[in-house]
Amino acid sequence: MPNECPPLPGKDKQTYSTHLKALPPPDPIPVSTTPISPLFPSLRATDPKRSTHVMAILNLTPDSFSDGGKHSPTDLTYITETVRKFIASGATIIDIGGESTRPGSTPVGAAEEIARVVPAIQHIRTSIPEAANIAISIDTYRASVAEAACAAGADIVNDISAGLLDPEMLPTVARIGKSVILMHMRGTPQTMTTLHEYPTGVIPEVAAELGARIAAAEDAGIRRWRIILDPGLGFAKIQPHDLEILRELPRLRAMPGLEYFPWLMGPSRKRFIGHLTGVKTPRERVWGTAATVSASVAGGADIVRVHDVHEMSQVTKVADAIYRVD
Repeated sequence: MPNECPPLPGKDKQTYSTHLKALPPPDPIPVSTTPISPLFPSLRATDPKRSTHVMAILNLTPDSFSDGGKHSPTDLTYITETVRKFIASGATIIDIGGESTRPGSTPVGAAEEIARVVPAIQHIRTSIPEAANIAISIDTYRASVAEAACAAGADIVNDISAGLLDPEMLPTVARIGKSVILMHMRGTPQTMTTLHEYPTGVIPEVAAELGARIAAAEDAGIRRWRIILDPGLGFAKIQPHDLEILRELPRLRAMPGLEYFPWLMGPSRKRFIGHLTGVKTPRERVWGTAATVSASVAGGADIVRVHDVHEMSQVTKVADAIYRVD
């Protein structure tokens, strides 16, 4: 639609997009909004003074690369303590996952994934009053898991494949009316490490492939204002790609077709941080993660997905004070 020409006789062949860009700017300038839930403020990706949301990672898996096995899906007391700690530390979103997507991970199947995440989501929604205004995202690429999680109380679907690994995902998200995070990835967690060639550059190719997923989401019925984008640090990318995305995030956000969307960045404890710092143990990569979180805020990220919530909440507060001004 933006690149189509209006059917007006006697007019120059000008696209809708070209015509709109030629108009004088409105006063005041409108702010794009992405709704999450009635109790959670909408994301405002074009507001220069917006605060960065901290998304806390709650992996209910035995084999995640960084914290696998730490949080048992059946230990509701420990989940309560963890969630309360996340909230007290500054998290505004909790991302719950029931299957590891680290390189080479083994899929567990939809039934097992649902059994891991749904009781935890129900518990958070019914037994932790402090979490009433906290958004919950479900980290899954399966439509059936997304639907069950949202029925239990999740607000956002966080799909690492942007709908590519389950053809029912995008139509399901459209039907249940939730916001969705579309992440850039190639292949599967088992094959993505071999799919990191970007002959024309990582920024234009990631932009083009995300643009295709946006189009697929809209074709499935997902409203444009329900979409959040994620460049997928560490997924089908090697260290130079991750660093370029962090360095060039403003350029990526401004690529044609990607303007005005909110962005999530997930650099927490990633392998490239370990390579740069020499820190082999993921949980010890706090300082390196802090640098990438600050860079993400400087580049315009709306959400940072992190393990070390207390420390990264402090980083985002200071980074917001530096970079989030008119």
